[in-house]
Amino acid sequence: MKEKKQTIGYVQGVFDLFHIGHLNLLRNAKEKCDKLIVAVNTDELVKKYKNKTPIIPLEERLAIVESIKYVDMAVVANDRDKLKAFEKYHFDYLMMGSDWENTPFYKEYEKKLSKVGVKIIYFPYTKGTSSTKLSLVIEEMIKGKSV
Repeated sequence: MKEKKQTIGYVQGVFDLFHIGHLNLLRNAKEKCDKLIVAVNTDELVKKYKNKTPIIPLEERLAIVESIKYVDMAVVANDRDKLKAFEKYHFDYLMMGSDWENTPFYKEYEKKLSKVGVKIIYFPYTKGTSSTKLSLVIEEMIKGKSV
């Protein structure tokens, strides 16, 4: 009897100021696959495409992600090239929050990845919380202003 192929999911992100939105994403992602690989973006990469530096250092963000029970493997991402990631990890699903849906970046990857059999899954964005909002609140608190 032939063994069922293990499905692999891939999620990539910053995971700065880990919050319930991150947890929801990882929980939802794990429900869609047997093995979940989560790539944590380096500080340099985040600086390059978001023009900001994460508050939590890479090593700590990686340690947090590794400790989440839904994550089977946590890796460091030096770039956002999903085809390169596919070549390395051979995932079946690329998964992310719906805030990325219909963006030019992912529209392009939908075309490219469908050619190699990868399905992109967008999960509902958790409204009301984001690392960007949290970092703005922290910034204001540090400045001594009321929030």
